[in-house]
Amino acid sequence: MPDEGIHESKPLGGGGLPRTITFTADETSGAGGNQRTPHLRNLRTFPSREAPRAVLSSPEKSEKTNVETLSEGTADDKAKNVDITEHLLSLTEVCDKFSVQANADHPQDSFGLSSSQAADLLARHGPNTLTPPKKKSSWRKFLACLTSLFNLMLIAAGILEYILLGIDFENNKANIYMGAILIVVAFINAAVEWWQQRKSENTLAALLKMIPAKTHVIRERKLESIQSADVVAGDVLFLRMGDKIPADCYVFSSSDLKVDNSSLTGESEPQERGAGNTMRNPLEATNLAFNGTLAVSGEAYAIVVRTGDSTVLGQIAGLTAGEEKAQSPLNHEISIFVRIIASVAIFTAAVFFIAGMALYKDFPFAINFAIGTFVAWVPEGLPATVTMLLTIAAKRMAAENVLVKDLQGVETLGAITLLATDKTGTLTRNQMTVCNVWTNGIMYAATRGHNDMGEPISDATAMGVREVLYTSALCRSVKFDRTDVSMDKRQLLGDATESGLVRFAGMRLGDEFDELLPRHAKVFEIPFNSANKWMLSIHRLPHASGALTLLIKGAPERVLRLCSTILSGGAAVPLTDIQRAQYDETYEYMASQGHRVLAFAQLQLDASEYPDGYAFDRKKENYPVGGYTFVGLTSLEDPPKHGVREAIGRCRSAGIQVMMVTGDHPLTAEAIGRKINLVLGETREGVAKRTGRPVEDIGEDEFDAVVIHGERIADMTDDDWDMVFRKPEVIFARTSPKNKLEIVARAQSLGHICGVTGDGVNDSPALKKADLGIAMNESGSDVSKEAASMIILDDNFASIVKGIEEGRLIFANLKKSIRYTLTHSTPEVIPQILYIIVPLPPMITSIMILVIDLGFEIFAALTYAWEPPESANGLMKLPPRKPVTMRSIAQLRARNARQPQVSIDPATGKPIQESLVARILRTLRAPFTKVWWQDLTEKTEGEILVDGDLLSWSYLEAGLISTISLVIVFFVILNHHGISPKQARLMAKATDEDYFNKDSPDYTYNGRLFTGEDQFYALNEARTGVIFSIYILQVFNLFICKARLRLPFGKFMFRNVRTFYGFSAGLLLLVFITYIPPLNSVFNSSYKSIPLYWLIAVGFGFLLLAYATARMLVLRKSKPIRWNPTIDGLHMHPTVWSTRHTTRSIEVAA
Repeated sequence: MPDEGIHESKPLGGGGLPRTITFTADETSGAGGNQRTPHLRNLRTFPSREAPRAVLSSPEKSEKTNVETLSEGTADDKAKNVDITEHLLSLTEVCDKFSVQANADHPQDSFGLSSSQAADLLARHGPNTLTPPKKKSSWRKFLACLTSLFNLMLIAAGILEYILLGIDFENNKANIYMGAILIVVAFINAAVEWWQQRKSENTLAALLKMIPAKTHVIRERKLESIQSADVVAGDVLFLRMGDKIPADCYVFSSSDLKVDNSSLTGESEPQERGAGNTMRNPLEATNLAFNGTLAVSGEAYAIVVRTGDSTVLGQIAGLTAGEEKAQSPLNHEISIFVRIIASVAIFTAAVFFIAGMALYKDFPFAINFAIGTFVAWVPEGLPATVTMLLTIAAKRMAAENVLVKDLQGVETLGAITLLATDKTGTLTRNQMTVCNVWTNGIMYAATRGHNDMGEPISDATAMGVREVLYTSALCRSVKFDRTDVSMDKRQLLGDATESGLVRFAGMRLGDEFDELLPRHAKVFEIPFNSANKWMLSIHRLPHASGALTLLIKGAPERVLRLCSTILSGGAAVPLTDIQRAQYDETYEYMASQGHRVLAFAQLQLDASEYPDGYAFDRKKENYPVGGYTFVGLTSLEDPPKHGVREAIGRCRSAGIQVMMVTGDHPLTAEAIGRKINLVLGETREGVAKRTGRPVEDIGEDEFDAVVIHGERIADMTDDDWDMVFRKPEVIFARTSPKNKLEIVARAQSLGHICGVTGDGVNDSPALKKADLGIAMNESGSDVSKEAASMIILDDNFASIVKGIEEGRLIFANLKKSIRYTLTHSTPEVIPQILYIIVPLPPMITSIMILVIDLGFEIFAALTYAWEPPESANGLMKLPPRKPVTMRSIAQLRARNARQPQVSIDPATGKPIQESLVARILRTLRAPFTKVWWQDLTEKTEGEILVDGDLLSWSYLEAGLISTISLVIVFFVILNHHGISPKQARLMAKATDEDYFNKDSPDYTYNGRLFTGEDQFYALNEARTGVIFSIYILQVFNLFICKARLRLPFGKFMFRNVRTFYGFSAGLLLLVFITYIPPLNSVFNSSYKSIPLYWLIAVGFGFLLLAYATARMLVLRKSKPIRWNPTIDGLHMHPTVWSTRHTTRSIEVAA
């Protein structure tokens, strides 16, 4: 049933704030559908130091009539920004505007448009389709992947290898392969990322259906079925139950048409549409039906007023296209890291170029050395590792029914600090469900919940229960797609509330349900309408006095007026003040839960007055209009999905602020919020009511929850927004798409990494604006799926929590992998420095560096993709890695204030884009400015991917221990061959001879002759020891880097069996290139290498383990781990087991 009794008042003239939200006292029965007489208090614009006050008062009586309330409207058109005015015109004016002929009295006889008119309009304005979102070509997408900073650094390193080749071809022949390998690796990284994106896009394309295929139109007085794309403005449409409306249209004749607007407005209740309207806001106009919405009951004739991109759906889609996607946190941090690495590499290359020139006065040698140092800093395998880690995580999430369109969205989900979620279809099932039944003086609970009042319904034949079930099953207009399956598998076509009653009756009556209507045929019916607010039907349902029974259901006050008796104690007794008081008490309880409440009544018709075969006539009103027996009340709600409550509880326990942003009514939203762990505390009004004080006297520190009406948003100041986001429990209700965009933008301006979930068209702009947009597949609109970065394939909100945990895990594992991978950089760079500064023989060659970076390190680093959490729920007990605090907000604002102001184009109001040259010059100038260094050195809140602790461990601590190990191994092996460290230095320093090559001159030391081959093989054997030393230290480091929350000991270190596969594969690779003689010349290794010397590296490995343990113990004292505080009041037991009932009977005096 539509919310006919609910009408919102027009904003006050000055500030555009809502004066009241009024429900007529005698015709409504629930929040969002039928709540008794609540008002929303004045929402004031507060001084800068005062908090915003969005308050909901306790129920009061309203003196307004329906017409007075209806005529006021809810918001001005400008606020909603919908370009439609035809709803304010008469039918004649609309016909004149679109040159169409329509007959309101006999709509089926309307002439409509002529064929020539329709063809001309179609040629001029184009087809009735939405302009597809602009998409990059596959080539441009691949190029975008290829030009990421990581890949550009690899390509730059590859190009520098060829520059070295050009400077000194003979000594750098290996660079032919090395340069090619580096560039190919960049292309492989890009190809993997591009392929993952392509797979996601193909999956999404298979899910999307942009517009209904066929539509019924009247042209030249003939009813035709045409392609929806051929509909033009002015066409007369024939709409019926089950049709998806193809365009925005003006309804001029209706037979109980109801439309589901939830995808546009977020309202869960179907809305009546018909001729006539008194609402100014087009989204609430009762004579407009919109493109993309669904006709759930009735039929109507309407004139098309907007098509394609001009429809409300098209305008919202255009709003979505106008929003630019924010850079993901991971991409931002990787960019910073690449810049740091590139800066360090360029700086050290420049320093050692100068040193080389100063020491040797040899330009080719100095440039060769500088480029070699630069390449040594580049972590060649890290881009591939990051890409593969994210790809593997995306596949793992796909198994959990989460489709990731953007690889880096995997990690973004784990980084979010605020999750703004839609209600209808996301948190709730978008399916009205019976909650309570009050009949025969007894309260029954139809569902199992922790706070449900009433007895479980154990007997469907109990007095009163049977009457409610029969009325729900017989007095209905709902239809089924099929009847050969059980009720839970049927698709119900009709009003959502009535569908909930029918589903309830079908589940309780079982096989009897389908037999009722044939057995008790309907002989008369008055459908529900906004005037009566009830539905009445008469059936052949025999009783002691006759064969016919009248059944009625509808708005409680309306039905109660028609009753003189009430079912109590198994019999109809006179309706007295005592029964009315019991009715009021029950009604208040149901309405207070945010439920929609319906009343049931019946009358057994006396055969003497209404014999079988009596001809009832609606116009003559020859049916009973009073004296009914009141059977009882039934309350319904759009219930939360299973698992939502626990999912939101886990999000809040993880330090993530969850807020509801919905188009539904504030009271409905708050009632649902209290059932799903989203709202636990009191609002300002709740505190005022409990303490008996005026609302204005309640301080900000006395309440935790706020409910903000969408019309309040336009007038909120910056201080108001700050105060709202400081509250842990926030609901925004009656929001428009622009409101949702504003909410997301405001949250992001405070530093929130914002996730937005939704399924409706009205959610799509915010989905795209957010750091991570999450759309629903089954209930989601096509526009929302296009705008989102992630799609929940099974519409299970709990999948988001799994995704958050997966995102946090992938971040932790990425950090561990980077910590592990960067550790080998120092052992690769320092030998290069020693080679030029001391000098010493080259301990490691470029090809060996590639073997490390793209060989065994890849195998080992990738195993972190399967690394489980260190503890079962440890990651979800930690705060988000970038929590938003007062300090972080102040810091962010100070940083933004330091940045140069962006120039705005006065014509478009958009920022003026800098030219490429200007951006390059600004980037080059940045390091020489105070602001750049201030931003770089400023200590920020939270955790970043590559922080000082990681760099210290990788480059200084573990890196230096590994370097010391390899230097010792190197000299021990050389000494084994008779070359002492001192002698090695002298040989390397000799400028007149070039030693350690096969064709080097003989060298005599301590009476021993070293031929060129002796020198060459001794050096290669020492180099082999070096690469094995790095490998062994990295194996220890592989396990050490697993530990973040615990010491590096225990079973958790060995749970990931792929760790053993990884380092075993690396060992096989080293053995392969070492002990297969033909490969020795390629990789500068030696098959004569003796494993005995590797024990030195093993000893240093245990030293590294001991150092890591001591380091962690010290850090635990100086920087203890911060866990999230416990939130009192969360209901975390699974919904299906929430079976604690409080049984209460409302005894009615006989």
